[in-house]
Amino acid sequence: MHWKVPLSDIDFDGAEKDAVLKVLESKWLMTGEVTARFEGEFSRFTGSRHAIALSSCTAALHIACYVLGIRPGDEVIVPALTFVATANAVLYCGGTPVFADIVDEKTLSISPDDVARKITPRTKAIIVVHYGGYFCDMSAFQQICFEKGIDLIEDAAHSPGAYMGDKHAGTFAKAGCFSFVPNKNMTTAEGGMLITDDDDLANKARATRSHGLTTMTWDRYRGHAYSYDVPVLGFNYRIDEIRSAIGLVQLGKLKGNNKRREHIVSRYVEALEKINGIEIPFKERIKYPNGETPSFHLFPILVQNERTRDALMEFLKGRGIQTSIHYPPVHLFTYYRSKFGTREGMLPKTEDISRRLLTLPLYGTLSEEQVEYIVESLRTFSEKE
Repeated sequence: MHWKVPLSDIDFDGAEKDAVLKVLESKWLMTGEVTARFEGEFSRFTGSRHAIALSSCTAALHIACYVLGIRPGDEVIVPALTFVATANAVLYCGGTPVFADIVDEKTLSISPDDVARKITPRTKAIIVVHYGGYFCDMSAFQQICFEKGIDLIEDAAHSPGAYMGDKHAGTFAKAGCFSFVPNKNMTTAEGGMLITDDDDLANKARATRSHGLTTMTWDRYRGHAYSYDVPVLGFNYRIDEIRSAIGLVQLGKLKGNNKRREHIVSRYVEALEKINGIEIPFKERIKYPNGETPSFHLFPILVQNERTRDALMEFLKGRGIQTSIHYPPVHLFTYYRSKFGTREGMLPKTEDISRRLLTLPLYGTLSEEQVEYIVESLRTFSEKE
């Protein structure tokens, strides 16, 4: 289907093409010098000691769980209002995801209070998700983890360019994990990044991403090594030079595109506040940020009920406007129901929100005319209802 207004779009121009062509002309396509530069730039951008480029954010989450020692019998508390990869990463290590509810309909982030209630002697870690690019209550989660002696991981897939004060998302925990798929604020096609200030975790993550090898092919090509050992079990989670080249260009555009997203969100809020039947999560934090600079990755809205949500999505589709649902609750997916006995009623706030939630288009190249068309369409639907 051809959308008048797609849900997301990519800010690509000749710079990405030139960067890719340079890699192709070099004939070195595996992880190498370009990837090292991408890691260095991302490390400087986020203020982290280490940045390890990977094939996906899922790989970053898996490696974070793996090197932090999540194993069979361990529990990791996660939100259910997230993409399934957050919970799947725990399963890859043999651990058990324990689902926590969100704060409320104004703040769709995982609730520190519900997390605290669900900690048991088997709890090994907490994974928080900065939903839509808005921060969780990191001081509360840091305090919980300090008191209980458990690890904290940030799923910052939505949050490149998000700051709380002068600290970037992903730097509040043992590890921060980022996604660079095409619907994110910056893209490498497929790809991800793990950041950390922990030297030991970084060394283990670098080895783990490439089969546990003590040296990379790039090291041997440059004559820095002739062979390798495999002292630990690892995976094939490397990123390639083509994607890293795209990432370097995209990182340079990130601040400008996030600023444009902020402007669009302000336009949405100003207009949609006047339309009956629409609630805007995070609205107060958008208008009164109090030291927070979100990445403005998603613009979710809430309507009265599931019937209205589905009718609105169909109405907007008829006008060529793509929308989505972020997210169907993970604990209600068939696999999780059958494996862990999760069920409706376990997370009442998450379940209520997920039935009323839809995501409007938001990206750096969204035009003023497209924003007005979306707002006018929502106004028309509201008056029709």
